[in-house]
Amino acid sequence: MGLNIANDLIAEGAQVCLADIKPRPDDIRPGPGASFYREGDLSDDLFVAEAVKETVETFGRLDYLVNTVGVLWFDRDKSLVDVDLEIWDRVVETNLKSHMLTARHAIPAMRASGGGGAIVLFSSIQSLRGDRLAQDAYGASKGAIRSLSKSIAIQFAEDNIRSNVILPGATMSPMQARWKDKEAEIGRHIPLGRLGTTQDQANACLFLLSDKASFITGTELIVDGGITAEP
Repeated sequence: MGLNIANDLIAEGAQVCLADIKPRPDDIRPGPGASFYREGDLSDDLFVAEAVKETVETFGRLDYLVNTVGVLWFDRDKSLVDVDLEIWDRVVETNLKSHMLTARHAIPAMRASGGGGAIVLFSSIQSLRGDRLAQDAYGASKGAIRSLSKSIAIQFAEDNIRSNVILPGATMSPMQARWKDKEAEIGRHIPLGRLGTTQDQANACLFLLSDKASFITGTELIVDGGITAEP
């Protein structure tokens, strides 16, 4: 999702810093916008601080923050009564702390740039419900992201910094590679009849970043094909 969003921003002429714990992907768009890539852990305060600083130094200002970081460890993230506490801590650190840190460092840069800014954090429809096949650290961390975004929206509204959350539903991405041979079967359980795509999520994100969403802050956009509308 993050790569799709970055490529769409670059295609619109934006100047983008991409950051991830994985090596640089081969398919970052060459332009018409500009970009650079930094490999590192977004739950590490120093790495995030340096990435934001380099972004401002390279491009002169910071207007947008998008955070799609998340891990979903089906084999290790279990019910709260069974999960290894080290796994719990690492999931929460990755999914929630990374969102806090990127906002913590991006907001002062946005304020210094003047003109406001827009933040889009990524939660999940799993934050709205429980699951018999529990991934409790994942669900709890994604729920906390929703709360964090609302707090940011209220705190920094006077700076014209908006903060919203996207709640993706079932979306075909590398995280969900296990669905590759089951797309049609899973799609039958989604009201719109298909899995979501990373482009679906990118379209929603670019809308929330844009001036067309200039009066939208502190809210949640569910992009799930209708799953959560069903009883």
